Amino acid sequence: MEFTLEKLRESVSSLSAEEHGFTHLDLDRRSQTQGRLSGWILSAKDLNDVVGMPTTLGHKARTYFPDVTDPFIADLEAQGALFIGKSAAPELGLRVDTEPVGLPHPDNPLYPGHTPGGSSGGAAVQVARGLLRAAHASDGGGSIRVPAAACGVVGFKPAGEDLTVQGFITRTLADAAFLHGLTPRTPRARIGVLTQPLFAGVEIAPHMLHAVKEATTALEAQGFETVAISPYPQAAETFVTFQRLFMWRLATLPDAAGYTDWVRQRGKLISKEKHTAARLHAAALPELLAQYWQVDAILSPMLAYDPPRRGTFLSLDHQENFDEQTRWSPWGSLFNVAKLPAVSIPWPVHDHPPVGVQLGSITLDDAELLGLAKALHR
Repeated sequence: MEFTLEKLRESVSSLSAEEHGFTHLDLDRRSQTQGRLSGWILSAKDLNDVVGMPTTLGHKARTYFPDVTDPFIADLEAQGALFIGKSAAPELGLRVDTEPVGLPHPDNPLYPGHTPGGSSGGAAVQVARGLLRAAHASDGGGSIRVPAAACGVVGFKPAGEDLTVQGFITRTLADAAFLHGLTPRTPRARIGVLTQPLFAGVEIAPHMLHAVKEATTALEAQGFETVAISPYPQAAETFVTFQRLFMWRLATLPDAAGYTDWVRQRGKLISKEKHTAARLHAAALPELLAQYWQVDAILSPMLAYDPPRRGTFLSLDHQENFDEQTRWSPWGSLFNVAKLPAVSIPWPVHDHPPVGVQLGSITLDDAELLGLAKALHR
Protein backbone atom coordinates (compact mmCIF):
# COMPACT_ATOMS: atom_id res chain seq x y z
CA MET A 1 0.00 0.00 0.00
CA GLU A 2 1.25 3.47 -0.92
CA PHE A 3 1.73 6.06 1.82
CA THR A 4 2.61 9.46 0.34
CA LEU A 5 1.45 13.03 0.90
CA GLU A 6 -0.16 13.00 -2.53
CA LYS A 7 -2.09 9.82 -1.78
CA LEU A 8 -3.15 11.14 1.62
CA ARG A 9 -4.33 14.42 0.09
CA GLU A 10 -6.39 12.49 -2.45
CA SER A 11 -7.85 10.16 0.19
CA VAL A 12 -8.93 12.77 2.76
CA SER A 13 -10.48 15.02 0.12
CA SER A 14 -13.46 12.67 -0.10
CA LEU A 15 -13.78 11.98 3.64
CA SER A 16 -15.57 13.83 6.42
CA ALA A 17 -13.81 14.69 9.69
CA GLU A 18 -15.72 11.82 11.30
CA GLU A 19 -14.30 9.46 8.69
CA HIS A 20 -10.64 10.58 8.69
CA GLY A 21 -10.18 11.26 12.42
CA PHE A 22 -8.01 14.39 12.08
CA THR A 23 -8.64 17.43 14.25
CA HIS A 24 -5.95 19.33 12.35
CA LEU A 25 -4.28 18.55 9.03
CA ASP A 26 -1.41 20.37 7.31
CA LEU A 27 -0.27 18.61 4.16
CA ASP A 28 2.16 21.44 3.32
CA ARG A 29 4.50 20.56 6.19
CA ARG A 30 7.85 19.08 5.27
CA SER A 31 10.44 17.27 7.34
CA GLN A 32 13.50 19.35 8.20
CA THR A 33 15.83 16.42 8.82
CA GLN A 34 16.91 13.12 7.29
CA GLY A 35 17.21 9.95 9.31
CA ARG A 36 16.02 6.40 9.78
CA LEU A 37 12.38 7.55 9.83
CA SER A 38 12.57 9.62 6.65
CA GLY A 39 9.52 8.88 4.53
CA TRP A 40 7.30 8.07 7.53
CA ILE A 41 4.18 10.24 7.59
CA LEU A 42 2.54 10.30 11.02
CA SER A 43 -0.17 12.07 13.00
CA ALA A 44 0.22 13.14 16.62
CA LYS A 45 -2.45 12.44 19.20
CA ASP A 46 -4.30 15.63 20.05
CA LEU A 47 -3.16 15.47 23.66
CA ASN A 48 0.46 16.07 22.65
CA ASP A 49 2.09 19.28 21.47
CA VAL A 50 3.56 19.93 18.04
CA VAL A 51 4.83 23.43 17.29
CA GLY A 52 2.76 24.99 14.52
CA MET A 53 -0.34 22.94 15.30
CA PRO A 54 -3.18 23.54 17.77
CA THR A 55 -3.56 21.22 20.73
CA THR A 56 -7.18 20.79 21.84
CA LEU A 57 -6.75 18.18 24.59
CA GLY A 58 -10.02 16.73 23.32
CA HIS A 59 -12.08 19.86 24.05
CA LYS A 60 -12.43 22.78 21.64
CA ALA A 61 -12.44 25.31 24.48
CA ARG A 62 -9.05 24.02 25.70
CA THR A 63 -7.31 24.78 22.39
CA TYR A 64 -3.89 26.45 22.54
CA PHE A 65 -0.81 26.76 20.31
CA PRO A 66 2.30 25.35 21.99
CA ASP A 67 5.79 26.87 21.92
CA VAL A 68 7.58 23.52 22.35
CA THR A 69 7.00 20.12 20.75
CA ASP A 70 6.43 17.11 22.99
CA PRO A 71 9.85 15.42 23.52
CA PHE A 72 8.66 12.01 22.25
CA ILE A 73 7.43 13.58 19.01
CA ALA A 74 10.45 15.88 18.72
CA ASP A 75 12.71 12.82 18.86
CA LEU A 76 10.78 11.20 16.01
CA GLU A 77 11.01 14.42 14.00
CA ALA A 78 14.78 14.47 14.61
CA GLN A 79 14.90 11.00 13.03
CA GLY A 80 13.16 12.26 9.89
CA ALA A 81 9.49 11.50 10.62
CA LEU A 82 6.97 13.98 9.21
CA PHE A 83 3.97 14.93 11.37
CA ILE A 84 1.15 16.28 9.22
CA GLY A 85 -1.70 16.60 11.69
CA LYS A 86 -3.38 15.75 14.96
CA SER A 87 -5.63 12.74 15.64
CA ALA A 88 -8.83 13.00 17.66
CA ALA A 89 -8.98 11.97 21.33
CA PRO A 90 -11.57 12.37 24.11
CA GLU A 91 -11.11 15.17 26.63
CA LEU A 92 -7.75 14.67 28.36
CA GLY A 93 -7.73 11.06 27.13
CA LEU A 94 -9.98 9.95 29.99
CA ARG A 95 -12.27 7.50 28.18
CA VAL A 96 -12.12 4.44 25.92
CA ASP A 97 -14.29 6.13 23.30
CA THR A 98 -13.26 9.14 21.18
CA GLU A 99 -15.86 11.87 21.44
CA PRO A 100 -14.05 15.20 21.97
CA VAL A 101 -16.14 18.15 23.15
CA GLY A 102 -17.05 20.58 20.38
CA LEU A 103 -15.18 18.56 17.75
CA PRO A 104 -16.18 15.77 15.32
CA HIS A 105 -16.46 12.25 16.73
CA PRO A 106 -14.54 9.71 14.60
CA ASP A 107 -16.49 6.81 13.14
CA ASN A 108 -15.31 3.19 13.18
CA PRO A 109 -14.35 2.03 9.66
CA LEU A 110 -15.28 -1.58 10.47
CA TYR A 111 -18.54 -0.77 12.27
CA PRO A 112 -20.09 2.40 10.75
CA GLY A 113 -21.94 4.41 13.37
CA HIS A 114 -19.96 2.82 16.19
CA THR A 115 -17.07 4.05 18.31
CA PRO A 116 -13.50 3.36 17.14
CA GLY A 117 -12.51 3.07 20.79
CA GLY A 118 -10.18 5.39 22.60
CA SER A 119 -8.52 7.28 23.74
CA SER A 120 -6.32 7.01 20.61
CA GLY A 121 -9.40 6.58 18.44
CA GLY A 122 -8.51 9.06 15.72
CA ALA A 123 -5.14 7.35 15.28
CA ALA A 124 -6.78 3.93 14.92
CA VAL A 125 -9.23 5.26 12.32
CA GLN A 126 -6.41 6.74 10.25
CA VAL A 127 -4.43 3.51 10.24
CA ALA A 128 -7.46 1.27 9.71
CA ARG A 129 -8.60 3.32 6.70
CA GLY A 130 -5.14 3.10 5.17
CA LEU A 131 -4.60 6.85 5.37
CA LEU A 132 -1.40 6.38 7.38
CA ARG A 133 1.00 3.51 7.82
CA ALA A 134 1.22 4.34 11.52
CA ALA A 135 -0.01 6.99 13.95
CA HIS A 136 1.31 8.26 17.26
CA ALA A 137 -0.77 7.14 20.26
CA SER A 138 -0.59 6.79 24.03
CA ASP A 139 -1.88 4.24 26.52
CA GLY A 140 -2.82 4.88 30.16
CA GLY A 141 -5.39 2.12 30.61
CA GLY A 142 -5.75 0.50 27.19
CA SER A 143 -5.80 3.62 25.02
CA ILE A 144 -3.57 2.16 22.30
CA ARG A 145 -4.84 -1.41 22.46
CA VAL A 146 -8.59 -0.77 22.76
CA PRO A 147 -8.95 1.30 19.57
CA ALA A 148 -6.53 -0.99 17.72
CA ALA A 149 -8.73 -3.96 18.64
CA ALA A 150 -11.93 -2.09 17.77
CA CYS A 151 -10.59 -1.11 14.34
CA GLY A 152 -8.74 -4.31 13.40
CA VAL A 153 -5.15 -3.05 13.52
CA VAL A 154 -2.06 -3.50 15.74
CA GLY A 155 -1.67 -1.68 19.04
CA PHE A 156 1.56 -2.13 21.00
CA LYS A 157 2.00 -0.65 24.48
CA PRO A 158 5.66 -0.77 25.50
CA ALA A 159 6.84 -1.14 29.07
CA GLY A 160 7.32 2.17 30.84
CA GLU A 161 8.04 4.05 34.02
CA ASP A 162 4.52 5.38 34.51
CA LEU A 163 0.88 4.37 34.10
CA THR A 164 0.84 6.08 30.68
CA VAL A 165 3.31 5.44 27.88
CA GLN A 166 3.56 6.72 24.33
CA GLY A 167 3.74 4.57 21.24
CA PHE A 168 1.96 3.89 17.97
CA ILE A 169 -0.95 2.22 16.28
CA THR A 170 0.28 0.39 13.18
CA ARG A 171 -0.79 -1.97 10.44
CA THR A 172 1.90 -4.53 11.27
CA LEU A 173 4.00 -5.71 14.20
CA ALA A 174 7.11 -5.14 12.10
CA ASP A 175 6.26 -1.44 11.81
CA ALA A 176 5.64 -1.19 15.56
CA ALA A 177 9.03 -2.77 16.24
CA PHE A 178 10.80 -0.51 13.75
CA LEU A 179 9.27 2.69 15.10
CA HIS A 180 10.34 1.74 18.62
CA GLY A 181 13.81 0.70 17.45
CA LEU A 182 13.29 -2.88 18.59
CA THR A 183 14.45 -6.18 17.10
CA PRO A 184 11.89 -8.84 18.06
CA ARG A 185 13.31 -11.95 19.72
CA THR A 186 11.24 -15.13 19.91
CA PRO A 187 11.43 -16.41 23.50
CA ARG A 188 10.89 -19.81 25.04
CA ALA A 189 7.68 -18.92 26.81
CA ARG A 190 4.84 -20.45 28.76
CA ILE A 191 1.57 -18.67 28.01
CA GLY A 192 -1.40 -18.42 30.36
CA VAL A 193 -4.77 -18.26 28.63
CA LEU A 194 -7.17 -15.98 30.51
CA THR A 195 -10.73 -15.67 29.25
CA GLN A 196 -12.42 -14.66 32.53
CA PRO A 197 -12.70 -10.89 32.97
CA LEU A 198 -10.32 -9.45 35.55
CA PHE A 199 -11.82 -6.13 36.63
CA ALA A 200 -15.56 -6.28 35.88
CA GLY A 201 -18.37 -8.79 35.69
CA VAL A 202 -19.34 -9.13 32.02
CA GLU A 203 -20.33 -11.86 29.59
CA ILE A 204 -17.66 -12.26 26.92
CA ALA A 205 -18.96 -12.43 23.34
CA PRO A 206 -18.59 -15.96 21.87
CA HIS A 207 -16.54 -14.80 18.87
CA MET A 208 -14.03 -13.13 21.20
CA LEU A 209 -13.59 -16.41 23.08
CA HIS A 210 -13.35 -18.33 19.81
CA ALA A 211 -10.58 -16.02 18.60
CA VAL A 212 -8.58 -16.68 21.77
CA LYS A 213 -9.14 -20.42 21.36
CA GLU A 214 -7.82 -20.31 17.79
CA ALA A 215 -4.87 -18.16 18.86
CA THR A 216 -4.07 -20.68 21.60
CA THR A 217 -4.05 -23.48 19.04
CA ALA A 218 -1.75 -21.44 16.80
CA LEU A 219 0.72 -20.90 19.63
CA GLU A 220 0.69 -24.60 20.55
CA ALA A 221 1.28 -25.53 16.91
CA GLN A 222 4.49 -23.48 17.03
CA GLY A 223 5.77 -25.23 20.13
CA PHE A 224 4.66 -22.87 22.88
CA GLU A 225 3.27 -24.32 26.09
CA THR A 226 -0.13 -22.94 27.06
CA VAL A 227 -2.11 -23.33 30.27
CA ALA A 228 -5.54 -22.07 31.31
CA ILE A 229 -5.36 -19.55 34.15
CA SER A 230 -7.90 -17.74 36.34
CA PRO A 231 -7.93 -14.25 37.88
CA TYR A 232 -5.43 -13.78 40.70
CA PRO A 233 -6.78 -13.12 44.24
CA GLN A 234 -5.55 -9.50 44.41
CA ALA A 235 -7.23 -8.40 41.13
CA ALA A 236 -9.75 -6.18 42.96
CA GLU A 237 -6.90 -4.41 44.77
CA THR A 238 -5.12 -3.88 41.45
CA PHE A 239 -8.19 -2.24 39.96
CA VAL A 240 -8.53 0.07 42.97
CA THR A 241 -4.84 0.87 42.46
CA PHE A 242 -5.48 1.71 38.81
CA GLN A 243 -8.30 4.08 39.72
CA ARG A 244 -6.23 5.83 42.35
CA LEU A 245 -3.21 6.30 40.09
CA PHE A 246 -5.41 7.33 37.15
CA MET A 247 -7.65 9.79 39.03
CA TRP A 248 -5.03 11.23 41.39
CA ARG A 249 -3.42 13.25 38.60
CA LEU A 250 -6.73 15.01 37.82
CA ALA A 251 -7.29 16.25 41.38
CA THR A 252 -5.53 19.58 40.77
CA LEU A 253 -7.06 20.26 37.34
CA PRO A 254 -8.17 23.93 37.54
CA ASP A 255 -11.31 23.65 35.42
CA ALA A 256 -13.52 20.78 34.35
CA ALA A 257 -17.12 19.85 33.70
CA GLY A 258 -19.17 16.72 33.11
CA TYR A 259 -17.34 13.40 33.16
CA THR A 260 -13.96 15.11 33.49
CA ASP A 261 -15.10 16.93 36.62
CA TRP A 262 -16.45 13.64 38.02
CA VAL A 263 -12.99 12.11 37.60
CA ARG A 264 -11.40 15.19 39.18
CA GLN A 265 -13.71 15.03 42.18
CA ARG A 266 -12.90 11.33 42.62
CA GLY A 267 -9.22 12.23 42.50
CA LYS A 268 -9.64 14.79 45.27
CA LEU A 269 -10.90 12.06 47.59
CA ILE A 270 -7.66 10.08 47.32
CA SER A 271 -5.38 10.74 50.27
CA LYS A 272 -1.59 10.77 50.04
CA GLU A 273 -1.56 7.58 52.08
CA LYS A 274 -3.89 5.81 49.64
CA HIS A 275 -1.87 7.06 46.70
CA THR A 276 1.34 5.79 48.29
CA ALA A 277 -0.29 2.40 48.93
CA ALA A 278 -1.35 2.28 45.28
CA ARG A 279 2.20 2.96 44.12
CA LEU A 280 3.52 0.21 46.38
CA HIS A 281 0.98 -2.30 45.03
CA ALA A 282 1.90 -1.36 41.48
CA ALA A 283 5.61 -1.81 42.18
CA ALA A 284 5.05 -5.28 43.62
CA LEU A 285 2.59 -6.40 40.93
CA PRO A 286 4.97 -7.93 38.32
CA GLU A 287 6.50 -10.30 40.87
CA LEU A 288 3.09 -11.10 42.33
CA LEU A 289 1.72 -12.06 38.89
CA ALA A 290 4.79 -14.11 38.00
CA GLN A 291 4.63 -16.09 41.23
CA TYR A 292 0.88 -16.70 41.11
CA TRP A 293 0.47 -17.58 37.42
CA GLN A 294 3.89 -19.12 36.73
CA VAL A 295 3.76 -18.00 33.10
CA ASP A 296 5.77 -15.64 30.91
CA ALA A 297 2.82 -13.99 29.15
CA ILE A 298 -0.94 -14.13 29.11
CA LEU A 299 -3.32 -14.38 26.17
CA SER A 300 -6.80 -12.89 26.50
CA PRO A 301 -9.42 -11.10 24.47
CA MET A 302 -8.78 -7.37 24.21
CA LEU A 303 -12.49 -6.47 24.27
CA ALA A 304 -15.46 -8.24 25.81
CA TYR A 305 -17.84 -7.37 22.97
CA ASP A 306 -18.00 -5.48 19.66
CA PRO A 307 -17.70 -1.66 19.63
CA PRO A 308 -20.93 0.02 20.82
CA ARG A 309 -22.59 2.82 18.91
CA ARG A 310 -21.13 6.30 19.17
CA GLY A 311 -22.60 8.15 22.12
CA THR A 312 -23.22 5.00 24.14
CA PHE A 313 -20.80 5.74 26.97
CA LEU A 314 -21.64 9.42 27.28
CA SER A 315 -25.36 8.60 27.44
CA LEU A 316 -24.73 6.94 30.81
CA ASP A 317 -24.33 8.65 34.17
CA HIS A 318 -20.69 9.12 35.11
CA GLN A 319 -20.25 6.12 37.39
CA GLU A 320 -22.03 3.80 34.97
CA ASN A 321 -19.99 5.28 32.12
CA PHE A 322 -16.77 4.38 33.95
CA ASP A 323 -18.10 0.93 34.84
CA GLU A 324 -19.19 0.16 31.27
CA GLN A 325 -15.81 1.23 29.90
CA THR A 326 -14.27 -1.30 32.30
CA ARG A 327 -16.71 -4.00 31.21
CA TRP A 328 -15.78 -3.38 27.57
CA SER A 329 -12.08 -3.90 28.28
CA PRO A 330 -11.72 -5.73 31.60
CA TRP A 331 -8.09 -6.85 31.05
CA GLY A 332 -6.27 -3.87 29.54
CA SER A 333 -5.34 -1.74 32.56
CA LEU A 334 -3.48 -4.61 34.27
CA PHE A 335 -0.42 -3.92 32.13
CA ASN A 336 -0.54 -0.19 32.80
CA VAL A 337 -0.49 -0.73 36.56
CA ALA A 338 2.28 -3.33 36.26
CA LYS A 339 4.16 -1.18 33.69
CA LEU A 340 4.56 -4.26 31.48
CA PRO A 341 4.35 -4.39 27.67
CA ALA A 342 1.18 -5.61 25.96
CA VAL A 343 -0.07 -5.79 22.39
CA SER A 344 -3.44 -6.19 20.68
CA ILE A 345 -3.32 -8.18 17.44
CA PRO A 346 -6.18 -8.43 14.92
CA TRP A 347 -7.49 -11.98 14.61
CA PRO A 348 -9.61 -13.03 11.61
CA VAL A 349 -13.19 -14.12 12.34
CA HIS A 350 -15.45 -15.79 9.77
CA ASP A 351 -18.21 -13.48 8.47
CA HIS A 352 -17.17 -10.80 10.97
CA PRO A 353 -14.55 -8.04 11.19
CA PRO A 354 -11.29 -9.11 12.87
CA VAL A 355 -11.18 -8.87 16.65
CA GLY A 356 -8.30 -8.07 18.95
CA VAL A 357 -6.50 -10.72 20.94
CA GLN A 358 -4.13 -9.43 23.60
CA LEU A 359 -0.73 -10.76 24.55
CA GLY A 360 0.55 -9.21 27.75
CA SER A 361 3.95 -9.76 29.29
CA ILE A 362 4.56 -11.18 32.73
CA THR A 363 8.33 -11.82 32.44
CA LEU A 364 9.14 -10.80 28.85
CA ASP A 365 10.71 -7.54 27.72
CA ASP A 366 9.37 -5.49 24.80
CA ALA A 367 11.40 -7.26 22.12
CA GLU A 368 10.51 -10.72 23.45
CA LEU A 369 6.80 -9.90 23.59
CA LEU A 370 6.88 -8.71 19.99
CA GLY A 371 8.74 -11.88 19.05
CA LEU A 372 6.03 -13.95 20.69
CA ALA A 373 3.32 -11.89 19.00
CA LYS A 374 4.83 -12.68 15.59
CA ALA A 375 3.57 -16.23 16.11
CA LEU A 376 0.05 -14.81 15.84
CA HIS A 377 0.49 -12.01 13.31
CA ARG A 378 2.48 -12.56 10.16
